[in-house]
Amino acid sequence: MYNRAFYPGRFQPFHLGHLHAIRHILKVSREIVIGVAAAQFNYTRENPFTAGERVEMIRLGVGDLWSRTYVIPIENVSNNLEWVTHVIALTPRFDVVFTNNKLVKILFKRHGFRVEPIPWFKKDRCSGRIIRKLMLKGDEWKNLVPEDVALFVERIDGVKRVREIFSLEEARLPLR
Repeated sequence: MYNRAFYPGRFQPFHLGHLHAIRHILKVSREIVIGVAAAQFNYTRENPFTAGERVEMIRLGVGDLWSRTYVIPIENVSNNLEWVTHVIALTPRFDVVFTNNKLVKILFKRHGFRVEPIPWFKKDRCSGRIIRKLMLKGDEWKNLVPEDVALFVERIDGVKRVREIFSLEEARLPLR
C-alpha cells in the first residue's frame, strides 16, 4: 500500500475514465494528489475550462472519496525536465505516480519515482478530446461524465463555451 499517489491530468472535462483511475489508485494508496496540469490555460480548444472549474468538477466527481484527495492546480513550465521539480514544489509529498502518459512516465522515472500504469476505462470513448467533440457536434456526452459534473458543465454553459471557442478561427491572446 502506498502512502500517497500523484495523478496528473488536464481534466478537460473530468470524466468517468478519471473517476475509474482515482478509484483504482485509492485501492492501493491511502491518499491521492490530483495535479490539474496546464492550469494557466483556459478558453482554448484543448483547454476550454479554467483551473478553478476543473477543481470543482473533480470535487463533484469524486464524491465521498474527497476526504482522501488533494487537488492542486499546476501551471506548465517551458522545460519538460524541470516540470517534475515544479510539481514537487507545489504538491504534498507522494511516493508513486500513476499515469499512462509516456512523457510523464519518462520524466518522473528520471527523477527516481516509481510510476504505475492505470487500467483504461472505455478508452475509445472516455477522453476529454472525444467528449469536447461530442459537445461541439451536439451529440450525447453526459453519459461519459459523473452526473454532478454534467450538471456543473450545464450550469456554467460549458457546451456553449466549447462551441464558441471552436467557432473562432484562432484565439488571440491579449497584448502583454
